[in-house]
Amino acid sequence: MTEPAYAVIFITTATNEEAERISRRLLEKRLIACASIIPKIGSHFWWQDRINTVEESLLIAKTRIKRLEELVRQVKETHSYSTPEIIALPIIGGSREYLEWIGEEVTEGPE
Repeated sequence: MTEPAYAVIFITTATNEEAERISRRLLEKRLIACASIIPKIGSHFWWQDRINTVEESLLIAKTRIKRLEELVRQVKETHSYSTPEIIALPIIGGSREYLEWIGEEVTEGPE
């Protein structure tokens, strides 16, 4: 089996506006092919020794795995959280045409 070339990235944000700002930055830098934003999700998590419940937005982005390091750096520079959720899941299959489109839209980046 070959190594996956593409990934889906989950990024939670404090607001929908922040998700839009981050997605725009990643798109402009050609680090992602597209982003979907789900507003107003309920998040429950441990933080600073207590359980927290907040409303966030979820940014779902599609990219090349080889651009992940730069993507994470860009999100951290832009994000309001000190420890933002940035999770990459490899895409192991799907529509060949869609995956090729991701490859066409996301720049290769430095070797």
